[in-house]
Amino acid sequence: MADTDEPMVVDGGSGHACEWEGRWNHIKKFLERSGPFTHPDFEPSTEALSGIRNIHVVDMDTIDVSNLNRQFLFRPKDVGRPKADVAADFINSRIPGCCVVPHFKKIQDLDETFYRQFHIIVCGLDSVVARRWMNGMLLSLLVYEDGVLDPGSIIPLIDGGTEGFKGNARVIFPGMTACIDCTLELYPPQINFPMCTIASMPRLPEHCIEYVWMLLWPKESPFGAGVALDGDDPEHIQWVYQRSLERAAEFNITGVTYRLSQGVVKRIIPAVASTNAVIAGKLQNERFENCSACSQIPMDLHFAPSSKLQDVLDYLTTSASLQMKSPAITATVEGKNKTLYLQSVASIEQRTRPNLSKTLKELGLTGGQELAVADVTTPQTMLFRLCFTS
Repeated sequence: MADTDEPMVVDGGSGHACEWEGRWNHIKKFLERSGPFTHPDFEPSTEALSGIRNIHVVDMDTIDVSNLNRQFLFRPKDVGRPKADVAADFINSRIPGCCVVPHFKKIQDLDETFYRQFHIIVCGLDSVVARRWMNGMLLSLLVYEDGVLDPGSIIPLIDGGTEGFKGNARVIFPGMTACIDCTLELYPPQINFPMCTIASMPRLPEHCIEYVWMLLWPKESPFGAGVALDGDDPEHIQWVYQRSLERAAEFNITGVTYRLSQGVVKRIIPAVASTNAVIAGKLQNERFENCSACSQIPMDLHFAPSSKLQDVLDYLTTSASLQMKSPAITATVEGKNKTLYLQSVASIEQRTRPNLSKTLKELGLTGGQELAVADVTTPQTMLFRLCFTS
C-alpha cells in the first residue's frame, strides 16, 4: 500500500492519471485513526497497515489443497507445511516493519504467561471446544478487587467463523460483555450419525464413509497396528474412499467421492465466500447473568438426594448452556478432597466408574455442597453448588 501522506496518482486506463481531493480519506481513517477501545500503546501507522506490528500466530494444522481457494497466504508449493509458518513467512516478507512469530501447536499447549502478553486476541478457530477454552483462559486472567473488575486485566477477544451459510463474528470484552459460554446454545450442534444406522442401515454416502473409518479402520489396521487415521494422508484417505465405495455398492448408495471421504473424516464443511463477506453484520449478544464461565457465581445443580452421579454427568454433557465433553467431578467429603469421577485417565476412570451408579446421598454429598468440575472446554475448574430437591 502506498504512503497515504503523499498524493496518490492512478492510471485511469486511458493513459491519463486521475486524482481528486479526498479520494483516499477512507483509507486514511483505517490507517491513522484509533478506535474507542484501543490500548493506550496502540499507534496507528502507514508503515505496518493498521499499526499492529508484533503478531503471534498459533495453528496446529498443515496446509491442504482445499485451503487454497479461499485465502491469499498459501500457494500450491506450500501444501503439507504448517499453516502458521507459511503465514508468518509471507507477511514478514510482504510488510516491512511487521514481525509475525509462528507457533505450530495447539492453543492449549501455551500457558497464561504466553496469553497475558497480548493487547488483543483474534480467534478464527474451527472448534467450539477450542473457542470455549480460549474464552476460559482470558476469563482466568481477569483481576477482581473487592468484587470489582480491574479494566486493565481485560484482553479483548475478536471471535469469528463460518459454517456453510451460517456464521458469527463479534468482539468480546471478558468480564464485561457476553462471553462465548453466555450464548453457547447459538452454535450449531455437530452432526453425528447414530451407530446403529452406520452399522446396519446406511442410507447416505456419509454413512458408508463413517462405517469404514470408525469401524473398519481400527479392525483391519491397514497401515499397521496402532496407526491412527490421518485425514491429510492421501494413502489413508484413498483406502477409506475405496472401502466406502464397496460399502456403498452393497446397499445401492451413490455419491461416495474422494473429496467427500476426506470431508467426513476431517469434519470439513465447505466454505462459502459470500458468507464470509456478510457475516460481519452480526448483532450484539447479551451477557447471560448466570453464565457458568464468566459470572463468578457458582451455578446451581438441582438434583434429588436419590439421583445418581450418572444423572449429574449426563446433565453436564447434554445441557445446552454447558455442553461439556468429559467432565471430571471432585468434591470435599468429610474434610477430604475426593475424585468422584474422572474419564481422561484410564486407571482412575476404572476406579471411579462404580460411583456413577451410586446416589448422591450414598456418595456422602449434601445440599449446598460445592462440586468442582474440570473439562477440556476450559482451562479453569468450574464450581457448582448442589441443591437438593425433595
